[in-house]
Amino acid sequence: MSKRTSGINVNGIILLDKRLGVSSNKALQEVRRLFNANKAGHTGSLDPLATGLLPLCFGEATKVSGMMLDDDKRYQVEIQLGVMTDTGDAEGQVLETKPVPEISAEAHTACLADFTGEIEQVPPMYSALKHNGKKLYELAREGIEVERKPRKITIFEIKPLDFSTPFLTLEVFCSKGTYIRSLAEDIGHYFGCGGTVTKLRRLQAGQFHLSNAYTLEQLTAMNPETLFSSLIAVDKPLESMPSVLLSAEQAKLIQFGQTIHFASTTEGMVRLYDTNLFLGLGELLLNGKLAPRKLFNLKT
Repeated sequence: MSKRTSGINVNGIILLDKRLGVSSNKALQEVRRLFNANKAGHTGSLDPLATGLLPLCFGEATKVSGMMLDDDKRYQVEIQLGVMTDTGDAEGQVLETKPVPEISAEAHTACLADFTGEIEQVPPMYSALKHNGKKLYELAREGIEVERKPRKITIFEIKPLDFSTPFLTLEVFCSKGTYIRSLAEDIGHYFGCGGTVTKLRRLQAGQFHLSNAYTLEQLTAMNPETLFSSLIAVDKPLESMPSVLLSAEQAKLIQFGQTIHFASTTEGMVRLYDTNLFLGLGELLLNGKLAPRKLFNLKT
């Protein structure tokens, strides 16, 4: 998340269809300038080679961006078998090439089944994970490789879309923490020839779909009224949580950070509202109280 000293308070989420060749941060700054927003952040980077759905959060919506990082995601990926690069994608330096063996339909199906479900995956060196306080990709650029522990991830579904040797195109629905570049390499190793990502497009993140996203060109062409009306409400990503409607007095106490008495037969995190105004998140406790946990300032 980044802030600027000038600009206006903009609260909401834009679904961007990120174009090829730009970083997620550059894409964020381009859209931020259109809104002249003084606070902005994105929810999970896409590499410059990747395109597709990039939710951008402005103002108070940046408070939910961290929660959106945990969302499951869906991608379309093209893998070139027989090529291995240092980054795991076509932007890297080629390390090795191998001939691609003849792959039967049965072997293809068995491979995808092998990578479906809960699996262990070793994160790539070219990632933002940290080792002794330094990002792995910074170490990788210095020619340093460190051991990375495998992490458990879940591949909910892999759909084969096309296989024209040496290119294999898949649709992958996966949990947070999944590196598609690592998956591509692992699939390549399964066939004994290696593999690297040549195209990657994010189709879905949580409840949000690429079909509802805008390109930068579309956003730029909008008049101010249409542009601001395209913002998604701050509380939209939280719809799976139960909601609680507070009285004016209860809302006032909550906004002052006070725990209030609130009769409930359940416990856990809830969305808090004063009439139609979203106040933030609270926690219902078993002792009949409601405690504020993350408050938002959405008053106009």
